Amino acid sequence: MKTIVIVGGGITGLSTAYYLNKQLKQDGTAARIVLVEASEQLGGKIRTVHRDGYIMESGADSIVARKTNMAPLLEELELQGDIVYNETGKSYLFADGELKLIPQDAIFGIPMSVQSLATSTLVSAEGKVEALKDLYTPNERFTKQDSIGHFLEAFLGKELVEKQIAPVLSGVYSGDLYELTLASTMPYLLDYKNEHGSIIQGLDANRAKFQSGGNKKFYSFRDGLSTIIDRMEERLAGAVEFRKSTKVTSIDRLSPDSEQGQYRITLSDSSETIDADYVVLSTLSAAAQSMLHSQKLNESFNQLRNSSLISIYIAFDVSDDHLPKDGTGFITADDSELRCDACTWTSRKWAHTSSSKQLLMRLFYKSSGSVYAKLINQPEEELLQVARQDVMRATGIEAEPLHWTVTKWDNTMPNYHIRHPQLVAELEKGMEEQYPGILLAGCSYYGVGIPDCVANGEQTAQRIAARMAQPIH
Repeated sequence: MKTIVIVGGGITGLSTAYYLNKQLKQDGTAARIVLVEASEQLGGKIRTVHRDGYIMESGADSIVARKTNMAPLLEELELQGDIVYNETGKSYLFADGELKLIPQDAIFGIPMSVQSLATSTLVSAEGKVEALKDLYTPNERFTKQDSIGHFLEAFLGKELVEKQIAPVLSGVYSGDLYELTLASTMPYLLDYKNEHGSIIQGLDANRAKFQSGGNKKFYSFRDGLSTIIDRMEERLAGAVEFRKSTKVTSIDRLSPDSEQGQYRITLSDSSETIDADYVVLSTLSAAAQSMLHSQKLNESFNQLRNSSLISIYIAFDVSDDHLPKDGTGFITADDSELRCDACTWTSRKWAHTSSSKQLLMRLFYKSSGSVYAKLINQPEEELLQVARQDVMRATGIEAEPLHWTVTKWDNTMPNYHIRHPQLVAELEKGMEEQYPGILLAGCSYYGVGIPDCVANGEQTAQRIAARMAQPIH
């Protein structure tokens, strides 16, 4: 009987285990599946905290609704009845000392119509005129491997990109727009430019794709995102061996004629090993790199980038009527007096997160911000005071917190720069040459959103199942 070891119990690792177990059952193939997780609980960056009627997500807070690959999984897990959608969609930019509405007829700050551009309060008249060159300037040089920042600036102008688009888009993708490719962010923008001659007109012609479902662009679950992690773990009980609070310290290749498998997995206490025929490394790239000890692969691993994030939740015993009507939060302009990069008015955006309907906020401090280096080593109590000052400056709320929680995600947020696809291709080739039977998986390589991670887990499972089904020569 073959043994498959999955290292990493985040959503990618769990999805790999789930789909692999499902496929092997369909094939009538018996196998031992072991999932090893370093922390005491599964989920990775999906981690829900419950406190006195408040629901707080320490990591990811939602699933993108337009990624339809999640639907079959949620049906199989019988979670359709637990789905909750975001309530409203108005977002603000804190600039020039005040909250300014980001045009609603826009995608990540990119206007979907000339009227949207004309009515923006974030860009000067000169900046709007400059952006109109998108309507008559053809694309003669950009490909999907080029920088999205340079692409947008070439056709929409520097001011619109800097003041309206970059704060939104950089926040979503946690990186510098000029180091992110179109392919890894919004590849369809190039298609629209080439097909319609204009980014704005292309978005306008395809607005139905972005407006389907109204404001229901994101969803979670009634008891928080950890619901999907808990349900998958329940369904896999008995079929998968879960080894929590356990680290993998090394992976060694066995001799080709070994009857115990291809690789020996040494666990953290060094007193136990597992011999595996296939291994899935669904960890962050740095962890995979440390297990493999390959000088050749290190050249590519070392060029992958990660960013960092501090997340601070604050619950107040005040009504959210203090906030702008129908707003869900704000993004901070680069030249702002605030230290946070963004703030979500969680109880507004997600009604299920506050049973008392009192105010719950989440503030984000990213490593791309100028103050992050000063904040990362501060005690949590001092970080709370920083967050309270930002709340007061942006909204005027000075109330004492009822609850608060701080989470630091240090160097754990993958950042897809221009060379990312090439580096992943190099790693895939190197793994096949040096470590056949070991597959890299997860957000360090193939997409950071939950649907992308689930899709990657399913693809990884299918690859292993296909290899196991091949006849032995």
